Amino acid sequence: MRFLRQFLVFAGALALLIFALQHGFGPAIIHPRTWLLFGFMAGLTLLTYGLTARLVAVSPTNLGIGYLVGMTIRLLASLALVTVHLARGGAHEGRGVWTFLGAFFLLYFSWVGFEIWATLSNLRPISEKQVSQT
Repeated sequence: MRFLRQFLVFAGALALLIFALQHGFGPAIIHPRTWLLFGFMAGLTLLTYGLTARLVAVSPTNLGIGYLVGMTIRLLASLALVTVHLARGGAHEGRGVWTFLGAFFLLYFSWVGFEIWATLSNLRPISEKQVSQT
């Protein structure tokens, strides 16, 4: 529940920032597919968190494995998204390629940073459970 609250606050703040930049600068700064990227990254974050939470529920020692599997899924899915975008004509947009790639990398690293922060902030309850069991 705590992660979901943190997720919604972060997603709302990031969406508000994108909305403000889009209305302030338009497509020169914000690519038209930025909202698609935003939804894609938010979905990946929920997917990887769900996977990690399920593995940790089985055994707290699975945290590292779950986190690495989640990051691998995120990396491969993101690579596939960029490849499909460029293969379907995104490479012929001129300067639009740079705004798309800029939006992609900013959103990718923002969501990865959030996931790292959320994971680290939630490690303390897991480690306290392990200490109390020994």
